[in-house]
Amino acid sequence: MHMAPHGRPPRPGYHDTFVGLEGFKGVQRHDAASQATTGAEWSHGESMTERQAGTARQEVKVLGLATQGSGSGDEARLQELLAAFTSELIPFVHGALTARILQVTRVVRQVLRTRPDLVVMEGTGVAGGLALLLARVFGHVPYIVSSGDAVGPFIGARHPKLGPVFTMYERLLYRMSAGAIGWTPYITGRALTFGAPRAVTAPGWPKSLPTSPQRTAYRAETRRALGISDDAIVAGIAGAIIWNSRYSYCYGMELVAAARRIKRDDLHIVVVGDGTGLDQLHRSAGELVGRRVHLVGRVPSSDVVRYLAAMDVGSLPQSRDGLGSFRYSTKLSEYLGAGLPVVTGRVPLAYDLDQGWLWRLPGWAPWTATYTEALAQLLDGLKPEEIQRKRENIAVSLQPFDKGAQQARVTAFLAEVIEEQRAATVHDEGRESR
Repeated sequence: MHMAPHGRPPRPGYHDTFVGLEGFKGVQRHDAASQATTGAEWSHGESMTERQAGTARQEVKVLGLATQGSGSGDEARLQELLAAFTSELIPFVHGALTARILQVTRVVRQVLRTRPDLVVMEGTGVAGGLALLLARVFGHVPYIVSSGDAVGPFIGARHPKLGPVFTMYERLLYRMSAGAIGWTPYITGRALTFGAPRAVTAPGWPKSLPTSPQRTAYRAETRRALGISDDAIVAGIAGAIIWNSRYSYCYGMELVAAARRIKRDDLHIVVVGDGTGLDQLHRSAGELVGRRVHLVGRVPSSDVVRYLAAMDVGSLPQSRDGLGSFRYSTKLSEYLGAGLPVVTGRVPLAYDLDQGWLWRLPGWAPWTATYTEALAQLLDGLKPEEIQRKRENIAVSLQPFDKGAQQARVTAFLAEVIEEQRAATVHDEGRESR
């Protein structure tokens, strides 16, 4: 799959000046705040036009790899982040162990055959990571890692004994890389601590930004389909409903537990998504299913925004540990894009991003009694006026999730990584010739 330089009109405040096969000029900013000029000054004062006359005149070769597999949301994100480059995505199947082992060899061969300036990997799956480590060691091909999770704690939450092993893998992956793209500033800091030589943050963006009239229409249609009155209060969540037997928890369980503590008839719970935990939610909700608890299951990704519009509160359950404290979750940008206030724990994002659109709850994790009791108390006393006040504070909070701004800084980051890698190669070749 080839992606030519994009032809979309530039985002207000930005001007894309990438030239596909002839090299790259970077992304210039022309808004009043930056006071930038058409010269696109770099760190040493040279304009990109002057720099392009040197090493950047060659064709830029960028390969992309999404370890969640071809067609995944991660691959879609990667395509957008690489939109300014002429690039190629490596086909990848997120499947059984045998298939992943075979893919390591195939990816290494493709990377060494293509000899790209850079490989950008979205995700930290072992098959993809191992392939890039081998290509780095045996072919000196530089790579960038983009991740939204702390790998060791992520695996350790499911398999405690493997946590330290995957932390070592994560450390090696960053240490051998040419840089990192963190989905949060906390992941970016972790990558730098683990040895990544440079890093940038790109937290993602909402897939859809419905207008106010669209949200109103979606709300009415979806509530009518679910049998929920317009004046009811709806708390919900959208995501993968994966059961964690260690904690007897999956997304949505905190909402169901809270609903069982609440007697008010005008409170409804909506859970959108499928997975191994859906049957557990059915059992836990019991007689409330279909009455005050609505377990929707899997829906097309384009319809998720319709269900979010039907909600008044979006649940963002995060544990206050090495996993939840580092992440935002893709749900956050989707909630804000749908104009949905958020309830979460006392994790870093709840302080760093709070501009009056969220509620923070006590309890170190969403499966604890402290958290679910606090959630029940909040929902039991929640009034429409309070929800509306939270909604009014959301617009400004979308700025960190602006797609154009993230594309611009990642484009500049990758261009400068490639430039430095080329300069280092020229320097090394010059030393060898002497």
